Amino acid sequence: MITSELPVLLDSCGEPGPGEAVVLSELDHSGGGRTKKKRGKPGRLLAPSKKARKQKCPVGVLMGRKASGAVEQNGEGNPVTLFEVVKQGKSAMQSVVDDWIESYKLDRDLALLDLINFFIQCSGCKGAVRIEMFRNMQNAEIIHKMTEEFDEVRAFRHTSTLAAMKLMTAVVSVALNLSIHQDNAQRQYEVERNKIIGKRANEKLELLLQKRKELQENQDEIENMMNSIFKGIFVHRYRDAIAEIRAICIEEIGVWMKMYSDAFLNDSYLKYVGWTLHDRQGEVRLKCLRALQSLYTNQELFPKLELFTNRFKDRIVSMTLDKEFDVAVEAIRLVTLILHDSKDALSNEDCENVYHLVYSAHRPMAVAAGEFLHSKLFSRHDPQVEEALAKRRGRCSPNGSLIRMLVLFFLESELHEHAAYLVDSLWECSQELLKDWECMTELLLEEPTQGEEILSDRQESALIEVIVCTIRQAAEAHPPVGRGAGKRVLTAKERKTQIDDKNKLTEHFIMALPMLLSKYQAESEKVANLLQIPQFFDLEVYSAGRMEKHLDGLLKQIRFVVEKHTEADVLEACSKTYSILCSEEFTIMNRVGIARSQLIDEMTDRFSHAVEDLLQEGDDADDDDIYNVLSNLKRLTAFHNAHDLTRWDLFRNCYRLLRAGIEQGSMPEQIAVQALQCSHYSILWQLVKITEGSPSKDDLAALRRVIKSFLFVCQQCLSNVNTLVKEQAFMLLCDLLMVYSHQLTAGSREALHPLVFNPDATLQNELLSFVLDHVFIEQDDENQSMEGDEEDEANKIEALHKRRNLLAAFSKLIIYDIVDMPAAADIFKHYMKYCNDYGDIIKETLSKTRQMDKILCAKTLILSLQQLFNELVPEQGPCLDHTSSPVTGIKELARRFALTFGLDQIKTREAVATLHKDGIEFAFKYQNPKGPDYPPLNLAFLEVLCEFSSKLLRQDKKTVHSYLEKFLSEQMAQRREDVWLPLISYRNSLLTGGDDDRLSITSGGSSKTGSLRSKKGRPLVHKKRTEEESVESLWVMRGDQLPLTQLTSTVLPPPQFTSTVLPATKLTSTVLREKPQHALDHVPGHVPDHTPEQESEHSPEPDYVHGTQMQMSWLGQHKPEELNRKEHTAVNYMKSRSGAVRHTVRGMMEDDAEPIFEDVMMSSHGQLEDMNEEFEDTIVIDLPPSRNRRERVELRPDFFESAGMIEDESGFTMPMF
Repeated sequence: MITSELPVLLDSCGEPGPGEAVVLSELDHSGGGRTKKKRGKPGRLLAPSKKARKQKCPVGVLMGRKASGAVEQNGEGNPVTLFEVVKQGKSAMQSVVDDWIESYKLDRDLALLDLINFFIQCSGCKGAVRIEMFRNMQNAEIIHKMTEEFDEVRAFRHTSTLAAMKLMTAVVSVALNLSIHQDNAQRQYEVERNKIIGKRANEKLELLLQKRKELQENQDEIENMMNSIFKGIFVHRYRDAIAEIRAICIEEIGVWMKMYSDAFLNDSYLKYVGWTLHDRQGEVRLKCLRALQSLYTNQELFPKLELFTNRFKDRIVSMTLDKEFDVAVEAIRLVTLILHDSKDALSNEDCENVYHLVYSAHRPMAVAAGEFLHSKLFSRHDPQVEEALAKRRGRCSPNGSLIRMLVLFFLESELHEHAAYLVDSLWECSQELLKDWECMTELLLEEPTQGEEILSDRQESALIEVIVCTIRQAAEAHPPVGRGAGKRVLTAKERKTQIDDKNKLTEHFIMALPMLLSKYQAESEKVANLLQIPQFFDLEVYSAGRMEKHLDGLLKQIRFVVEKHTEADVLEACSKTYSILCSEEFTIMNRVGIARSQLIDEMTDRFSHAVEDLLQEGDDADDDDIYNVLSNLKRLTAFHNAHDLTRWDLFRNCYRLLRAGIEQGSMPEQIAVQALQCSHYSILWQLVKITEGSPSKDDLAALRRVIKSFLFVCQQCLSNVNTLVKEQAFMLLCDLLMVYSHQLTAGSREALHPLVFNPDATLQNELLSFVLDHVFIEQDDENQSMEGDEEDEANKIEALHKRRNLLAAFSKLIIYDIVDMPAAADIFKHYMKYCNDYGDIIKETLSKTRQMDKILCAKTLILSLQQLFNELVPEQGPCLDHTSSPVTGIKELARRFALTFGLDQIKTREAVATLHKDGIEFAFKYQNPKGPDYPPLNLAFLEVLCEFSSKLLRQDKKTVHSYLEKFLSEQMAQRREDVWLPLISYRNSLLTGGDDDRLSITSGGSSKTGSLRSKKGRPLVHKKRTEEESVESLWVMRGDQLPLTQLTSTVLPPPQFTSTVLPATKLTSTVLREKPQHALDHVPGHVPDHTPEQESEHSPEPDYVHGTQMQMSWLGQHKPEELNRKEHTAVNYMKSRSGAVRHTVRGMMEDDAEPIFEDVMMSSHGQLEDMNEEFEDTIVIDLPPSRNRRERVELRPDFFESAGMIEDESGFTMPMF
């Protein structure tokens, strides 16, 4: 028998909760009164006045229960509760359920009690419900009692909602079976009743009538159950504050509507899904879409969904642009299902909203949109027409018209450069169409048949681009750049498909490509795309298939293209094709190599004669002479990029052209640009040959002369009047200085040291001046420099991209220590003004320079601020207008610079102090010519320097303040006029905030700990130490200047406290910085050796307890006796409080707690209808009516009290239908 002595709640250790010690005192823990059990057998239930039943209890129910009702495990560790049986999973679930049903038949209350405790344990609560609570208390009271110790409500709601929704699903399944049996019984009854009287069996009719009546009663009971669950739980929990609970409800109602569509698939239930499509959490919206997908998959259900579709179609289409990619993907798939069910359900505008998503960078979304596009435009629905077209091939095949439609769609989308994205989106659903290269080439090569529309020039270009993209997709078998996380490992099936596709396209285009090049050889855009195809060939097919004649035809066509075109993209495509065909791994290398050499010989010979003619003509050269040089130079430059042409010695003629242009000043800009680029390639190829072999000193000396002469030419070109020439020379200078820098000798390449070039100061200044003149310019200035031509948006973006490349090239020289770091000051000072254009480059440069040298980087930062200040003084004078935009801009830049030092003040300590030193010296560098009563000319700079005071450690603030005092006279220190406000502000920033700086974060410290300490208030203020201050004033001498890198340790190295609470952590807190006596007062048994007053006089406050006490060497040193005295005092202090450290740390760790914030459901004001009105007239589940149905009984009362639930008070305001 269950007694009342069982404690209500048990925590995770089996201990009682607060206020339950009295109850536990009545409980016998000795095991008395426990019935003897066999191993693995359940316990037995004993009545108080009867013998124990001989029938055993089922597994998992009442197992191991004391007579008082407590549940526990037996001595052998076997599961003794329903929760443990299910959790371990050793018993078949069906047998567990059967056993519980048997126990329910024996004792309903005890079985339900075990089930309730099962759900409570599933929610994570360690409490248990007693039988008295179950019988005498309301459900809401029991839940309230459970949460007293559990301190959690949402877990109960989540677990109970999940269980209730799954129970509802099971009940719906039972209702469906009842409906089926009822229909069968009704049909049998009607068949039997319709028989003639002689053959009618009255007994059978009575049995069928009785069966139908029983089924009707069962159905009514099931309806009452479902109504209780739906009204009592679903209508409250589907709008719960917790998104997971809302998602559970929506997921299950979707199951009900699909499982029992006759009863649930109507507007009364669909409205809940429709309303929740506006939910704030993506998880809930995702469940809504998936629930609807399961309904729209069955086309037979679409008539019942028609009204819902019309009402919520716009919302579903808009969700294709959901901020959650998973939701957007499912929305697109749902729209595709709607399209399958009804072609007229979506308007053209709805379809267009989905079409453009095929160009999305998110691949799953693009693939889903591709499936929609395929269903709408490329799927064939007429079986007879499809069968007739299937017999045709080529342009007359079924794919002919679809390819035309694909080209039209691509052109109308106005995103021509995204053909690769379009192909990738359609690849999974339209591979048959996209791999029909035979049809595509016939559309390009063959003449159209009678009545067939010819492809326009734009359509031909688009089709060629699509062909190239499909070939790339088939050969590489991975998405284009920008989609996906990179190349993945292909499966065996995918690898086989890739090989087959590559062989197929190679065999086809080996024969078709020469014909395509022959037809379009005069059109640069089409040729440039077609010449990309050979890089995806399986070149072994040429020799294995004996197709050398087709190779000769390809080489012949490429030669014609090279001779006809001078466009860079066409020539680069030809050069790359030759490079691929000349690969050493293929047997066709020799044949291609001979053809390439013949082509280069002819171009070099023509170029040499053209150069001679041009140089001889001089100023009298005509356009033909210029064109001959430029055209051949462009071809050779393009080939020199991918091929080693050093044996043709192109550098000599290019250098002659450059020298002539510098001396005469009349060289056309395009020739100069191409000559610079070709010379650059030549120098790089010479370096490659030297590094691959064993160069002699003569070879190194010859290459050094070439490099030196070319660098001189590039430096001269920086002063050229033409912008293109200057930009080309600048980029090549930066590249060559990078290649031939001190890093060239790394990796056991010391022999290349003669080739190392370091830019002198003049070259560095010229490079910096170029950056300032051509990068940091206004857009309007650039428009004026382009002769007033109005740029469109694309040209502006291209110009910005070019300027970013120029800045990045120069920044690399600074980062790799090729150009002196102070040159970066002119870059850093433009951060605020050009943050949108170059902010990322400047920040990265600043980060890299700080990693190189923190102190030098700090000096560079302060130098950039000084430059801005110097530019401002001539305009405003020494008395700056603090409210003006330039002044606030400098202060904001200083604030940004201060933030870059981060939170670890120990690592940046010396750098920040050096920054302050330079700033102070700059502020007092120039005295006012009017006399000492007037402030120094740069005194206002101290206001900018205030932004860095927060980055100083407390002890360093004192040191910097002492250094500042050396520059001040007595009169300066006493002035209070407005012109002296910068000095006053800066001094205050160094003198105040000391208490806050006690929280300075050390290496490895925790920011959360720091925030915790700051809330506890300020520490005790110590008495001023006049004696110590008088001693400190002695070592502040202006003449004692030492190297900046020297640091003097005056007290102790930073101690590390290791304890079980906070292992090996460096501590710095207000608690640990209190007087030693305050810390020791908390140590039990400690007797103070002296009074606090004596301690304050004898042992001054240790400022450097948790960090090495370092004084900047440029400020001087303490006297030796002062150092010894402080060191002795600090050691005693550390020993005295070592026992209290762990206690203090434990207190800090325990107080570090963060509040928990709950999310709430979106109210959707103006879109959703107020749900409170709906609850007043909640729908009643009404199963499809059958004949002779009796009147319904009243629903059971709602046992779920809303006061125990958390509900959304926002409501809904969108009307449903």
